Amino acid sequence: MQRRRWNIWTMLAIFTGLIVSLVAAPTALARPNDPPPSSSAERLVAGMQPGWNLGNTLDSVGADETAWGNPRVTPELIRAIKREGFNSIRIPVTWGQYDSGAPDYTIDPEVLDRVAEVVDWSLDAKLAVLLNVHHDSWLWLNQTPNEPEAKEHFLALWRQIADRFRDYPRTVLLESINEPQFAGVTDEQAYAVLDDLNQAFVHEVRATGGPNATRVLVLPTLHTDSGQARLDSLLETFTALDDPNLAATFHYYGYWPFSVNVAGGYRFDVAAQNDMLGAFDRVKTTLRDHGIPVILGEYGLLGFDRHTGTIEQGEKLKFFEMFGYLARTHDITTMLWDNGQHFNRTTHDWRDPALVDQIKSSWKVRSGTASSDLLFVEDGNTVDQSLTINRNGRNLTGVWLDGKQLKKGRDYTLIGDQITFKESFLQRVAGDGEYGVRAVLSISFNRGVPWEVNVIRYATPGLSSTTGTTSNFLIPTQFNGDRLATMEAKYEDGSFAGPHNWTSFKEFDATFAPEAGGIRIREAFFKEVANPSAVILTFHFWSGKQLTYSLSVDGDVVTGTPLP
Repeated sequence: MQRRRWNIWTMLAIFTGLIVSLVAAPTALARPNDPPPSSSAERLVAGMQPGWNLGNTLDSVGADETAWGNPRVTPELIRAIKREGFNSIRIPVTWGQYDSGAPDYTIDPEVLDRVAEVVDWSLDAKLAVLLNVHHDSWLWLNQTPNEPEAKEHFLALWRQIADRFRDYPRTVLLESINEPQFAGVTDEQAYAVLDDLNQAFVHEVRATGGPNATRVLVLPTLHTDSGQARLDSLLETFTALDDPNLAATFHYYGYWPFSVNVAGGYRFDVAAQNDMLGAFDRVKTTLRDHGIPVILGEYGLLGFDRHTGTIEQGEKLKFFEMFGYLARTHDITTMLWDNGQHFNRTTHDWRDPALVDQIKSSWKVRSGTASSDLLFVEDGNTVDQSLTINRNGRNLTGVWLDGKQLKKGRDYTLIGDQITFKESFLQRVAGDGEYGVRAVLSISFNRGVPWEVNVIRYATPGLSSTTGTTSNFLIPTQFNGDRLATMEAKYEDGSFAGPHNWTSFKEFDATFAPEAGGIRIREAFFKEVANPSAVILTFHFWSGKQLTYSLSVDGDVVTGTPLP
């Protein structure tokens, strides 16, 4: 049913909160980034777009905020994030590790002070803040169904957090729990537990008074997932609370085979696109169309946690281009998950500027893309090469190389959405010399960022025989300019070998990875291979080449031989 956003009771609650706030905290309310207290939750959340996560920092499990490898937060870092165009910051905090335990669960005052310091820096930088309870979700709160004291722990933390930030401006939002999960219960039981926690959280924060009476509070779905049943359950919670100052949150890390590069999902194909479209459509229909503001609290690709190269560059650019477009057209505020893999927190530079350019552009417009960002020119076999242009509503305006525009008809042809680079042009730019990238073409459109294409000279890769161990096995490889896309593993009878034995295609970087001089087969792969056994590996390269390789596993000794 349609939520009532404005009625006499809503106006009375907001007016009361304003009077209390003016008396209690005139200094806090004077912050320049604080919108008028009469702003609706929808307007406030919309103004937070785009957002950024201070991941793996105050949420780190360990001695302090540096426990997971990131430096201490500084005001310079926060100001740098604002300069990069972000309007909000999500500050994940794992609180339970810093409290005194039952019965009071008193949070270490130094930790509260430190979190408040980072929040203050963020407000001073004119960033809205989303503050949450983070890894507590799996450290202890997941025991809630079996241990009622977990709920008391949860509420004790929120009483203290809400009290500390009670007099802060409306641009500080509070999120009940990150990625809620519960042990030993069915989904239906878990929905009831989460509903109870979310409602108790709202009542506990509201009871602290002051600006907290109308502060925007953010409630997640189970697992912060966008499945329809998850969304329906959260909608029931919103209906029961009937509070105009609430927002919903979910996370999106993509279609899982693509997100980690497993099961042959190394391209942003139709399955991956439909998964993304389905998630946004469900959220809009279930929540946004009922007037509920939505914050997509984390997004990215799961493979980034190992290495940002787990997904090929062009494929991930297409993912983020479509993601930004759908977020805009579905009116959802997004917050990039960054645990240090994107923004260098020491130099304040982006580790992958092209990726960030695509993300930033997607906040405003669509960009044209293509079927690939790779063109392979084989040594001694130069032929015409074609790409399919994904216009995304844009007009192609030209192709450039080293600042010079290519000649249509001489260097390439464009028929419909197919652009074909001529043999003579490819021979000129990549027909000889060293293997690898010989030229970078820029396909420009009338709006959005250009699509860059690497022209690569290559020869068929070569694999060599070797002997190693299950804990240290590297296949000597001459890549010859080519790039590894994925690996299949089967036993001699054709059954699937290794982890994820429901597919022959193994997970990139988790079980295998290219490196200088070879292809590393991880110990994690051998741990789930029959011993003794013979395994046939098939390596798929981005050029289209495929090479097979035989492994003989006996105890901890592995012998590898290339196959014809």
